[in-house]
Amino acid sequence: MLVETTTKHVAVIGGGILGVSTAVHLLREGASVTLLTETLLASEATGRSLSWLNSAGKRPRPYHDLRMAGVDRYRTLYTSDPTREWLQFGGGLQWAQTGHEEDTLARHSYETAQAYDSCLHSPKSVTEVVPKVDPQAVPAQSIFNPGEGWVSLPHLVDFLMDEFNARGGKLILNAGKVTVDIKDGHATGVTTGDGQNYAADAVLVACGAATPEVVAPLGVTIANASPISMLVITEPFDHGLKAVMNTPRAAVRPNPGNTLALDHDWYESDITEHDDGSFSIPEEVVQELANEAAKLLEGTPDVKAASWKIGRKPIPGDGEPVFGQLEKVPGCFVAFTHSGATLALIAGELMSHEILTGNRHPMLATFRPERFS
Repeated sequence: MLVETTTKHVAVIGGGILGVSTAVHLLREGASVTLLTETLLASEATGRSLSWLNSAGKRPRPYHDLRMAGVDRYRTLYTSDPTREWLQFGGGLQWAQTGHEEDTLARHSYETAQAYDSCLHSPKSVTEVVPKVDPQAVPAQSIFNPGEGWVSLPHLVDFLMDEFNARGGKLILNAGKVTVDIKDGHATGVTTGDGQNYAADAVLVACGAATPEVVAPLGVTIANASPISMLVITEPFDHGLKAVMNTPRAAVRPNPGNTLALDHDWYESDITEHDDGSFSIPEEVVQELANEAAKLLEGTPDVKAASWKIGRKPIPGDGEPVFGQLEKVPGCFVAFTHSGATLALIAGELMSHEILTGNRHPMLATFRPERFS
């Protein structure tokens, strides 16, 4: 006997990594998908993320477990082709500020108690695990986490969009400010900035730092603590670095094309937000960050900033992810998190399953939007 089936249509608002990942997972499960983005793909936080794949440090166990599942999905992708220069696992190196050396020991103790691979190193031994780091820049104790990696999210978006297109997804670029359509209390589709309507059985809002703003007209409050941040890409040079480094004055990771990606937070007060929503920063401050990165590398090479992007870094009000359906608006789902890079693949997988089946995944139980009500 033939069983009649219907294809569920889902509208995804947001062309960043969470939106793209969920859209592809939806297509894999047989859904019809329209992906809408305000301007271009990866134009906001996804295009300026350090994208360090980890669950280092102290955080609630459910968040740690979700991040570890996220890293696992990246390992699966990595093993399918280890030659991809935009996804690598070279470990992570971290140490505390001068005068807070006890924080490094406490962090190491906590990580080992969670069975997180954490190794203490001295300046003499650190070059054995992180070649090209300057041992003179490293304090008496540092932590190396061998299982960590990094991804270039714009490259990952391109990779996933190849599958999106092959599976027949519909992409709407330059859609402007997209709103969620509601009828009888249920999400029924979306409307673009120029008034174009797209009907849908379900809607996912994955707009990074703008997510709380998009759901606010629906009567839903999600606390937003998204700060201004910057990512710098250097000019190409032969740096030889494989690991991510998170240090008191510069966070550094390898980047495709023999470049480095840099960020931190000490220069936030130097960033100016303009009336039109754009941001600027003195070029000498950008170069100062590049100089701080150079001090970490063997031989203190001449590191030059080639480009930089500034915008809001998505962080929910309590620091933890927000995933799931809005109880006030059935059919409308949200995905909003600081750890968008680490969680991108697993979040897309779990969210697509919830959207299509209605079954709430237990790993997302503590991350529901209603906790802010």
